[in-house]
Amino acid sequence: MPIIKSHYNPPLIFKSGHISTIHAGLYRIVSGIYQKRERITLSDQDFIDLDWSYAAYHKNVSKLVVILHGLEGNAQRSYIKGTAKIFNRNGYDAVGMNFRSCSGEPNRLFRAYNAGASEDLREVIEHILTNHPQYSHIVLKGFSMGGNLLLKYLGEPIRVPKEVKAAIAISVPCQLKGSLDQMSRPENYLYNRMFIKSLQGKLLDKHASFPSLIKLEDIKNANSMLSIDNLYTSKAHGYKDATDYYKKCSSKQFIPNIKIPTLLINAKNDSFLSECCFPIEEAEGNENFYLEMPKYGGHVGFFGEGEAYYNEKRAFEFATLV
Repeated sequence: MPIIKSHYNPPLIFKSGHISTIHAGLYRIVSGIYQKRERITLSDQDFIDLDWSYAAYHKNVSKLVVILHGLEGNAQRSYIKGTAKIFNRNGYDAVGMNFRSCSGEPNRLFRAYNAGASEDLREVIEHILTNHPQYSHIVLKGFSMGGNLLLKYLGEPIRVPKEVKAAIAISVPCQLKGSLDQMSRPENYLYNRMFIKSLQGKLLDKHASFPSLIKLEDIKNANSMLSIDNLYTSKAHGYKDATDYYKKCSSKQFIPNIKIPTLLINAKNDSFLSECCFPIEEAEGNENFYLEMPKYGGHVGFFGEGEAYYNEKRAFEFATLV
């Protein structure tokens, strides 16, 4: 589809990509959302925790939004709760999917999650359709790394269930190597160190549970995202190395095959995204894929006046229109 013209124009201070990113990540509080946890067992006997919230003042709800968080996030993040809140208030139940190891408890296996683990999303949707059959209208929304996983899932050869009607992806590094290079820039130093420290903590948990599979010294020496992906992410998930992982899991290559209405919103001042993370040609070549590139917004920022942020209003609007 043609590129969508964006009308997002935040207050002056939030025209800074960094302020938008930091404020949304550290200072935003979303109240009035009460989540109920469901643990499901996957086919490999690992588990995933789902955090549910429900439509306010509605009975016999048949609509559901499934929300995917970003790297080292969880379903309690404000961007997850903000999305759940606007959909709950408009007749949708909501479920936040915590990726393996992200719900506050280490997962059972040596593997955890990665940017291309679409098999886990597939199992979650199958679980929902089997155990919660009242949902005949499902909308998917993914943020950052979770958005990459979502777009990959939608464009893979395996059929997407008919109940999945639309998808929205926000701030997506759809070319993983390009985003990695961007994260290595000086302007992203603090973000980069935050992710590395968090991931190293997860690797220490893996060493405690699987000391023969990952060495303490190697974890201490893994001081970059690339080295972590070479040491653990790629090997634990069946890829040859980080380069192989980035190549096979980048969602940009899957966009031409998406067959349901899908909206991607990537801000032009998102410091996490390189130029190749804006899939303009792919959008122009796929009538089901809509690309909006606001001038402002930062990374998973998109400040909005009132309770709902811009990306949340746009997600609900898009889900309603399709």
